[in-house]
Amino acid sequence: MLEKHRQQLIKDILDQQQFASVKDLTEKLNASEATIRRDITKMSKRGEINKIRGGAESMNTEPRKKHISSTSFMVDVEQRVDTKRLIAKRAAELCKDGDSVIINGGSSTYMMGEYLSSVQMNILTNSFVLANYLTEHTDNQVTLPGGEIYREQGIILSSYEKDSTENYFGSMMFMGTPGIGKFGVMESDPLLIRSEQKLYKQAEKLVILADSTKLGKRSNFIFCPLKDVDILITDSGASDELIQYFESNGIEVIVVEKAEEEANVTA
Repeated sequence: MLEKHRQQLIKDILDQQQFASVKDLTEKLNASEATIRRDITKMSKRGEINKIRGGAESMNTEPRKKHISSTSFMVDVEQRVDTKRLIAKRAAELCKDGDSVIINGGSSTYMMGEYLSSVQMNILTNSFVLANYLTEHTDNQVTLPGGEIYREQGIILSSYEKDSTENYFGSMMFMGTPGIGKFGVMESDPLLIRSEQKLYKQAEKLVILADSTKLGKRSNFIFCPLKDVDILITDSGASDELIQYFESNGIEVIVVEKAEEEANVTA
């Protein structure tokens, strides 16, 4: 991640929650403590944040917006890149000319954009980073819902029931997840669930993109039960037991080969 992007994320995090420790920032941004301390020092000297013992605090007296308990898009998009790209490629292969689909925000779904240049579809997405990529690199028609931009997650969320999504129908909805297991498809924040469930109501099928590290993993909230999932796309790092479990719940499981470099690291 570029220094300017990381420092902007630090500012966003502080504006949302007022204070963050060095340890908290290192975990959220997947950076070393030394890097975060240097960022805090530079930003403090520029008058962008206040440097305090053990961390930093925002210059603003009140949070700018409701905080979402979700990892940063810029951090997620740099993790398990090759394997997630293979999953995204396989997801894109499910699409064909003339389709109308819904693509939820996230790092795995964002990577689908690279493989959608050969089809012409109608796409509804709450990811403004994906929408920007699609409009620049493909001929797909792209629709964004109304709402507020959450820059850290790269998405648009609305607090209102009517935000234009109710006028859209998609044959499939593609989404990632922090975890999927016997309790269902997990999510990290109620505000995300509310937005995603509005999108899901407008779709005929639900397709989950989840690399093998997400299988069997729990999070704070349940987006939907397994019976609502039609297709799960994962990688060959998934155990046979888990794959069979998902299939026994009526889910079509598509497995791509785990990226070689990442497979070697795991081995």
